[in-house]
Amino acid sequence: MNLDFLGNLERTHKCGALRSTGAGETVTLMGWVNRRRDHGNLIFLDVRDRTGITQIVFDKEASPEAHAKAEAARPEYVVAATGRVRVRGEGLANPNMPTGEIEVVASQLLLLNDAKTPPFPIAAETGPAGPITNDEVRLKYRYLDLRRPELQRNFELRHKVTRAIRDYLSDNEFLEIETPLLTRSTPEGARDYLVPSRVHPGHFYALPQSPQIFKQILMIAGFDRYFQVARCFRDEDLRADRQPDFTQIDLEMTFPKQETVFRIVEGFLRAAFAAGRVTLEEGNFVQMTYDDAIHRYGIDKPDMRLPAIVDVSSAFTENDRETLKISKRHPVLAVVIPEADPIEDPNQDADVPLNGTQKRKFREELAKLIQPKPVAQLDLDRLRKAPQFVPLYEKIDKLCARELGCARCEPENQMFVFNGIEDTPEVWGNDRLWFYKLIGLLRLEIAKRLANFHRRFLVTEFASMKFDFGGLEAPPVSPELSRKAFKFLWVTDFPMYEWNEEHKRWDAAHHPFTSPHEDDITSGRLVSDKGAVRALAYDIVLNGTELGSGSIRIHRQDVQAEIFRSLGMSDEEAQARFGFFLNALEYGTPPHGGIALGLDRIVMILAGATSLREVIAFPKTAKAIDLMVDAPTPVSDQQLRDLNLRIVTRS
Repeated sequence: MNLDFLGNLERTHKCGALRSTGAGETVTLMGWVNRRRDHGNLIFLDVRDRTGITQIVFDKEASPEAHAKAEAARPEYVVAATGRVRVRGEGLANPNMPTGEIEVVASQLLLLNDAKTPPFPIAAETGPAGPITNDEVRLKYRYLDLRRPELQRNFELRHKVTRAIRDYLSDNEFLEIETPLLTRSTPEGARDYLVPSRVHPGHFYALPQSPQIFKQILMIAGFDRYFQVARCFRDEDLRADRQPDFTQIDLEMTFPKQETVFRIVEGFLRAAFAAGRVTLEEGNFVQMTYDDAIHRYGIDKPDMRLPAIVDVSSAFTENDRETLKISKRHPVLAVVIPEADPIEDPNQDADVPLNGTQKRKFREELAKLIQPKPVAQLDLDRLRKAPQFVPLYEKIDKLCARELGCARCEPENQMFVFNGIEDTPEVWGNDRLWFYKLIGLLRLEIAKRLANFHRRFLVTEFASMKFDFGGLEAPPVSPELSRKAFKFLWVTDFPMYEWNEEHKRWDAAHHPFTSPHEDDITSGRLVSDKGAVRALAYDIVLNGTELGSGSIRIHRQDVQAEIFRSLGMSDEEAQARFGFFLNALEYGTPPHGGIALGLDRIVMILAGATSLREVIAFPKTAKAIDLMVDAPTPVSDQQLRDLNLRIVTRS
């Protein structure tokens, strides 16, 4: 087969642009063959580019040369076609395509390149291209995977979200300033990616886990408000929402209160979601202290689409606890799963409330799940059926119903009640809140297993479907739907320190440049009661996912030195590791603070994706391998010698 050159031919329209108003125009389209249908004298090619698909008709009698070339065309061939736009005949329009009212009658076809048969389907017509079960194949042929309409839409969304955030911050007097990628290793919670220096043998740069110190130095330098769409690198174990290299929306400002940072972040998140056709409710996001989050949800990143944990301890008398062998050291906590809210989605049906057999089976599964943990599940069926315990059951039901805002909890909703086992310590691993955290994990597991019953997660999935298959846009998401689908929350007043059980010491819960509360400094708690010290640190959480973390920073050299000493770091060690930064603090550093949010996670949630791989162009596997370019790879002996390195195999 002979291929054509493009020559001087120029594209006049994108494949998703033509409508019936253009009937009669002569146009030139270029793209990939999405589908070919041969009807003898008539051949139809659906030609695709990033914007959509147009049907092109080749008539053997009208254009025999073009028809002959169309016979040779196959899916994923690259073509250029010139022809006249016409409205399709009655009953032939395709309502599932934006261009479905028209077709192009071709007079010329160029075959610009052929293509091998792809290892997985790329074409999308009125439905998805089909599930690709092997992720490794997708990543190996990522250049083909990225052609699929679903991923094309994801990256168009990513572009719009990034641009909206940039515009918002620029309009609020933030300057976009780049910081170095080759820097020094600093403690930030994960392992660094190290880069050996050829010029300085035995010395290494580190790729930044975040621009933390540089953005603080920019505040010292007087830039007032900084932001950056920053590339960051962390050598840590991967998961669905984590990659070794990722992108953050990083910002810092001088003279802020926490509320100042909150309003800026809420503003650019509204702009970002609006770019994804989601209108968020007006008003400030909900705020909750770390202690409240743990007591109410058992986790520091609560998913508020489901009700909070209910403390039903007040329902139990001392005699009840003795009879039921319930620990007196711990509260009795209930997890409530509400019945489904109606949602217009004909493809999903909510499960009916669990019947007695289903409840018993589920509770047996739950018992296996909690078996190795020092917690017990209360048998509510026993309470409900035993006359002496019916009043207790009614009290528990009333307390749970209050959380739901209804008269009764069961049977429409589901209750699961947990208590501590006798003789289990109140404090475990220096953590007084361990019991709440354990119930918080059970709450999430129960919610996951009963997702088809409560359907709260489905609401978010439904709101994230911005496009019907074929490229048709769905209506924008209203504030009413977004209120149910996207639950934002600020978590504040995190602990300043966390106990390291392995090394029997207190470590910084955040980076060591986070400021404690002023009264915790003046009261001497930095030395006398580290576990009670609160940090001026905050997280922004959405649907149980931490979008970002930030803090008000330490701006005084004496306070910074005190924090280092409280972490067991000598003045000499602090000077060796952070001398340049400590010196900078001595030259009139203003109060400052900021935050960094994961851009990848924001786009992942807006796109309705389940993994960061769907919104990062060239992601890595769970083993940090880039299958497309086959990285990492060994390097030559000469390259190692240039860097004064040699490979030593561990015994």
